[in-house]
Amino acid sequence: MSTDNSNDILVHAEGGVMTITLNRLSRKNSITSAMYALMRDAIARARDDAAIRVVVFQGHETVFCAGNDIGDFQNAPPAGEESPVFGFLSGIATFPKPLLASVCGPAVGIGTTMLLHCDLVYAGDNAAFSLPFVNLGLCPEAASSLLIPQMFGYHRAAEALLLGEPFMAEAALEVGLVNRVLPPTEASNYAQSIARKLAAKPISSLVETKRLMKQGQQQAVLQQMVEEGASFGRMLREPAAKEAFTAFMEKRRPDFSRI
Repeated sequence: MSTDNSNDILVHAEGGVMTITLNRLSRKNSITSAMYALMRDAIARARDDAAIRVVVFQGHETVFCAGNDIGDFQNAPPAGEESPVFGFLSGIATFPKPLLASVCGPAVGIGTTMLLHCDLVYAGDNAAFSLPFVNLGLCPEAASSLLIPQMFGYHRAAEALLLGEPFMAEAALEVGLVNRVLPPTEASNYAQSIARKLAAKPISSLVETKRLMKQGQQQAVLQQMVEEGASFGRMLREPAAKEAFTAFMEKRRPDFSRI
């Protein structure tokens, strides 16, 4: 058993299962650049460590992730493919072993899009997923503009991405984003039980089965991430995003009428 803790990301490995916990409850588990770097490095370790057979992401039973930390995001915007966020996203998109998530409470922006790269997702019945990129003057990331239409169907994807309004666990179950909905107090333990079940299986079979399922569009996913990232970076510097972020910090409704 080994444990590697930081203030905001906890990384714990036991019995072939690495658990990565978002642990910044005071800010609703919003993610900073430093947190992305920690998760990127944990994923890289899990990839290379033969003792790690499965990875599980989790938050708290009241909140999974409120998205990017807006203040940190403005002070240190992601700078292309060298940024910690891109390293994290490409790391989970190409991760060869089983990747699971337990999601309770709000899962905003990256809190939802990262789930598209997980193999199994278990949600508390209090989970609320949202993709508010348009409302922030931005565009989707994490290849979600490719993967969400494929998973949800185009019209439901358009509803989720263009309106950016939350949808609940049962709707996420219906479109295939989550595998099962449980009481929030049970979701994490259930995900861990499935992770242990997977860790007992032959890793060569797990890795090859996942490779065969993913290989048809892996390159398209990575290319979409690059294209989204370029648009995202450009839009981040434009008036709509500046108005959205300023309004967020000032706790007022943004006004896009003159943009």
